[in-house]
Amino acid sequence: MNNHSAMHPGVKLRHIRAFLDIAAEGGLSAVARAQGITQPALSRTLAELESLLGQPMFLRQGRRLLLTEAGAVFRRHAIAAIQSLEAGAAALRPGGSGTLRIGVLPSVATRFLPQVMLRFRELHPQILLAAETGPHFHLMRLLRDGHVDVMVGRLPGASEMAGLSFDHLYEDEVILVARADHPLREHPAPQALAVCPVILPPATALIRPAVNDYLAANGLAGMRPAFETVSLALGRGICLGSDALWFISRGVILHELERAEMTQLPTGARFLSGAVGMTRRQAVTAPGLSEFEDIAREVARNLGGAE
Repeated sequence: MNNHSAMHPGVKLRHIRAFLDIAAEGGLSAVARAQGITQPALSRTLAELESLLGQPMFLRQGRRLLLTEAGAVFRRHAIAAIQSLEAGAAALRPGGSGTLRIGVLPSVATRFLPQVMLRFRELHPQILLAAETGPHFHLMRLLRDGHVDVMVGRLPGASEMAGLSFDHLYEDEVILVARADHPLREHPAPQALAVCPVILPPATALIRPAVNDYLAANGLAGMRPAFETVSLALGRGICLGSDALWFISRGVILHELERAEMTQLPTGARFLSGAVGMTRRQAVTAPGLSEFEDIAREVARNLGGAE
């Protein structure tokens, strides 16, 4: 074995692809059929990999194969390695085609990211931009597992940043909004919050702690919300159909404010703002990633932090 390498030189690409397919399926039979080989042959390939790595990758539970802790760690790095190899191969082809996978949080989905994606499409039409939306914890898992190449949205918590890097783009504030003709739209926000149904971000949302701090500072600690969501379609519909008040990132509700469908109730709280940017795994490569990041920085500069 090469003393300068942490991995046995006998580990081949076929071992890694077989391992990833088995991890995805949770068993051998479907993978063997898909690869056109016998199940014993696939089992031998897996046994070879485990022997070369010196650790079991799976726990056997009947016909199911569950990743061990070591297997889960290896899977995360194996996915990143395969993606890097595929990106390198794509870069050698004329036109540099490929797919760039983006995790999209609600705060950037209304205006900022569409501008970035349209500009990217103009400059790199051969690269597919595949956007995955969802809550923060879901996108973070996809990012760490290598299923998205970059996540655009709020700065993750410090405890989540191990092995990741964050590129700041602009500041986005959390605001309190209601329908434009809300009867308490000119009242102090704490007074309106005390008597109206309230929509809060879910407990898992990055903006929830700041909202909780604001409520506590105004004697409303422990408030039980009527609803919890950061969904534009849902939050907008509830507000327009009721007297509900909604704490939400300005970037989510920007168009509704500009069209005067919704109005902002001043909170006077400067700490209800936070950094928006791009989070990715360190040293990751993907088709068009550096170009995408450059365009995002340019769009953020042009917006001047308007969101």
